[in-house]
Amino acid sequence: MAVDTRYRVIVRCPGCGEKYVLRGRTNKKGELETGFKQCVCGNESNLRIDVTPE
Repeated sequence: MAVDTRYRVIVRCPGCGEKYVLRGRTNKKGELETGFKQCVCGNESNLRIDVTPE
């Protein structure tokens, strides 16, 4: 049985200063999946993302 590592993801928006703390896992392509789409201010691309394993 393989252990699927969870990650703690902190997303910060430099535009409005909002901070999101999420949990995510890697998908089959090796990309991190958290379900996060955009900040409340509408920012989708200029985000600071910090990832650490749980």
